[in-house]
Amino acid sequence: MRLLIIGALSGQIGAASQIAVSRGAKVSHANDIDTAIRGLCNGQGADLVMVDTTLDIAHLVSRLKNERISIPVVACGVDDDAKVAVAAIKAGAQEYVPLPPDEELISAVLEAVVQETNQIIHADPKMSNILKLAEKVAKSVASIFVIGESGTGKELIAHFIHKKSNRSNAPFVAVNCAAIPEALLESELFGYEKGAFTGAVSRRIGKFEEAHGGTLLLDEISEMDLRLQSKLLRAIQEKEIDRIGGKKPIKVDTRIIATSNRKMEDEVSQGNFREDLYFRLNVVMVEIPPLKDRPGDIEPLSLYFMEKYSEDNNIKKSYITKDGWANLKSYVWPGNVRELENTIHRGVLLATDGEINPDALQLKSILPTNNSQEHLKTEAMGLVGKTVADVERSLIFDTLDHCLGNRTHAANILGISIRTLRNKLKLYSENSPKIGLREDKN
Repeated sequence: MRLLIIGALSGQIGAASQIAVSRGAKVSHANDIDTAIRGLCNGQGADLVMVDTTLDIAHLVSRLKNERISIPVVACGVDDDAKVAVAAIKAGAQEYVPLPPDEELISAVLEAVVQETNQIIHADPKMSNILKLAEKVAKSVASIFVIGESGTGKELIAHFIHKKSNRSNAPFVAVNCAAIPEALLESELFGYEKGAFTGAVSRRIGKFEEAHGGTLLLDEISEMDLRLQSKLLRAIQEKEIDRIGGKKPIKVDTRIIATSNRKMEDEVSQGNFREDLYFRLNVVMVEIPPLKDRPGDIEPLSLYFMEKYSEDNNIKKSYITKDGWANLKSYVWPGNVRELENTIHRGVLLATDGEINPDALQLKSILPTNNSQEHLKTEAMGLVGKTVADVERSLIFDTLDHCLGNRTHAANILGISIRTLRNKLKLYSENSPKIGLREDKN
């Protein structure tokens, strides 16, 4: 684990660093937020940030977001006042740790924050087989393609492969090819030199260099532009990259894991993805089945999310009723694990006297298990007279309502990229200003 400490922490840096080092962490330090951000942009990797509460935590979180740097933030301060802790969490920190440091507390928090998003909860034999395959190929140098519907856990599998590989002590760097605008993705991957273009006020290390010696995850690579695919292929083949505005190539030793929620053979045949790049990446394919095909995972995942969101929202632990379990286990989960997580979170918030029943879960799109032809006919008749565009718009808005306005979850359920969803919402807003009022949530 790579730990970045920001601020003076009232002289407690040494003690906190020693605890982290004793747990195998590599520790670096920055006196202020600007210095920390410059270091991160120049390739100083970090898996976790500890920041002094006397600094502007909200500003730090905002800067990290603007630079598209995804790192958990833990606030630390010598004051154990509850108001300080609450303010830190509201500003965007995931945890608050009082100082002087308690060894067990800091160790537990650091481990929990780093591992929380990478934990694979499962019980179904199909998922067990996937993990066995992933572990078997992890120690190789081969590129790996992880395929599966949105929300099935592709990034978690990528983390798992990295942790089981010979590169586990080196950086794991992830790039979401669907979330970054096409114009910025090239500079994000390969970096740029000062003055390479308007706005390039300093040199920026790309993700390939940041992941040197470790693993680079290219998430949803099927969203990548064909021109950039060509440059990526060269980087993988030659094991070197060119920064934008650079004068000479830079050697990199980076293991590639790519993911996609699409059928790559179809993308290749339709001319959307280079065949040579596909074969270069697809040395080993790990295909994750959708949640509906691994029903044994529904119960342990539900229990895990229930405990997590009860704690996060400071709500007394709830329980799922018999009808609630029947509802969860008969639903088809088009949004997979992400939709299940969203559903359980909603259930925790809407539970009555600690009971999470079907009313709290609000899985209204579920069809009866004895799906009759008459029921399907009635549904189909309800669409008659509507244009495809109208049906699509209604489906998008209904899915957004189901996801409490969360566009990322909605895009996953709909099986489209977040970029496509944003474009459609922008179009709807332009055509009807009233509709635009619904689209403020992210």
